[in-house]
Amino acid sequence: MSRVSGGKAHGQIRRGQVVTTWGPGALIDLPRHSAIMGGLETWPGEGSLQEILEPRLTAKLDRMTEVHAPRLYAPPAGEDGFRGPGPGIGAWGFPEWFVVQEDTAWNGKKSAKQSPAGPDRPEGARRLVHRKNLQNGKFDGRSVVATRFVRACPRGHIDDLDWRRFVHADGDPCLDGLPRQLWLDEQGTAGDLSDLVVRCDCGKSRRLYEAGDLSLNALGPCTGARPWLGKYAKEKCGQPARLLIRTATNAYFPQIMSVLSLPDPGTAVRKAVVELWDDLRIVDDAAVLAVMKRKPKVAELLEPFSDDQVLETIGEMSSGTDVDRPVKQVELDAILRAPEDFRDDPPIDPNFHARRLPDRLWRNPDDSPASSGRPPQSSRIASVVQLHRLREVLALVGFTRFEAVTPDIHGELETDVVRADLARDPSWFPAVENRGEGVFVQLDADAVAEWQARPAVQKRVAQLADGHDRWQARRQAKRDFPGGPYVLLHTLSHLLIHSLAMRCGYPASAIRERIYADFDSARFGILLFTGSPDAEGTLGGLVHQARHMEEHLAHARDMGALCSNDPVCAQHVPGAEDLEARPLHGAACHGCALVAETSCEMHNDYLDRALVVPVLGLRDAAFFDA
Repeated sequence: MSRVSGGKAHGQIRRGQVVTTWGPGALIDLPRHSAIMGGLETWPGEGSLQEILEPRLTAKLDRMTEVHAPRLYAPPAGEDGFRGPGPGIGAWGFPEWFVVQEDTAWNGKKSAKQSPAGPDRPEGARRLVHRKNLQNGKFDGRSVVATRFVRACPRGHIDDLDWRRFVHADGDPCLDGLPRQLWLDEQGTAGDLSDLVVRCDCGKSRRLYEAGDLSLNALGPCTGARPWLGKYAKEKCGQPARLLIRTATNAYFPQIMSVLSLPDPGTAVRKAVVELWDDLRIVDDAAVLAVMKRKPKVAELLEPFSDDQVLETIGEMSSGTDVDRPVKQVELDAILRAPEDFRDDPPIDPNFHARRLPDRLWRNPDDSPASSGRPPQSSRIASVVQLHRLREVLALVGFTRFEAVTPDIHGELETDVVRADLARDPSWFPAVENRGEGVFVQLDADAVAEWQARPAVQKRVAQLADGHDRWQARRQAKRDFPGGPYVLLHTLSHLLIHSLAMRCGYPASAIRERIYADFDSARFGILLFTGSPDAEGTLGGLVHQARHMEEHLAHARDMGALCSNDPVCAQHVPGAEDLEARPLHGAACHGCALVAETSCEMHNDYLDRALVVPVLGLRDAAFFDA
């Protein structure tokens, strides 16, 4: 296995993409190489990386992983300047098998370099060769490209296909015991697995689609290879290997933990501890605190407080209630505590500045009860909050393949989930901070309770839960059905993203969501926000739209009522055995409720317009009137 991270850079990616898309273990096509992103050992030393401080996230990661008091570091910037290129991130050449770019024309004449296949080589045949047989990146004078087929397992392990073992399905080698040339024959133009045949010059051949059938176990057991950590980083794995197209979307699912930075409600001693958290995070008794206070800065800031006060505060931050409670529950408390104000004063806290907008500035005073006797539509919204400033910190914890393991609806990752490691012995995690603005919409709790009590709603939610159960039966990773209110909030969020993007100045792909469904205290809300890792603030385009929330809600209801794919979309039954295979969708498709993957926290799952507005064939399960 060769390393492609040597003297000069072989490609560039954005710092944020290192955490969200191209982290350690991800497969990437560089301009001249096919590679796998290296583990944290290939990164620059911690001393040359920017540390990101977020005690609440650090405490969560401490409990969720086996890493004690982990630190968070941003990826290296890597800009080229007058000092030369900055430090980069390592990558390893992968896969190690290539296909030869054969001549497109075959004249039937032998040459000195002709392979043993002879003049009867079928059209569309290309030789399979290993990296060890290449010279200067070529084979027999011809260009090569990395094969697009590898084998992997959901735990993240990945390795080259054992092409010889696969083509000799019975385990017998070539007749004379000498390895012969392998070929990949393309018998069609579509590139489907059924059109590809792996052939050996000894006469054996096998169709590649058999490698995709797990029941045949054609690829053998998983080797436990972890090439992103080096050639000798294998571990035991008892799962069967699966065929993986290395450029497919299911080749890499990062596990990301994210939190919003919240204002510190504590006293002066807490503020001092937060400022010194980098030094005090390891303090667990008075003796260690005494050692830390030898530093002049620590001693100066802690001088007004007793050791007991400092130790108590450190204990609260390390294992306090904010750590025990779910991520989103703590955030929801902070958002709903926002005081009422309509002025656009300069933010006091650059990380979190929220103000609840007075009702008179966004509600329509002419809104009257509908003819059905139900209350006004705006009364189903409890409040609208403007977040003039917010800071989101995202940390990459690990990754999986084939199946995504995302945080639950409360923003928590399971502590016992199986994930691939980012380093052989991780002590820190890659992270990035996004700063931006947002708008929060809270639903009225009484209106949600009244909606949930309707028989039509209960029947529809039961259909969605049945679809979830059918989907879950085919997966290894397990998670609970999020509930009807979450599906309602999630679908309304997507419809509002489409509406806001038309007027706020941001594209829909730049607006992200956080859904808050706190069933214990009956609090339900949607945070739509935007942020960037290279900006200190925003121009207020999204925040200003809070004043027009009544119009955006009306527009969202109009868009949700009719889809260009109706009646097919509206009458889709979640969990039904049909060709669409959309068990987690009700009335939802790319023509109405789906958004960019960068915006959605649930990979565009759990959506149903019928729970938001009346749709064709189902009018009694809607939260809003037509």
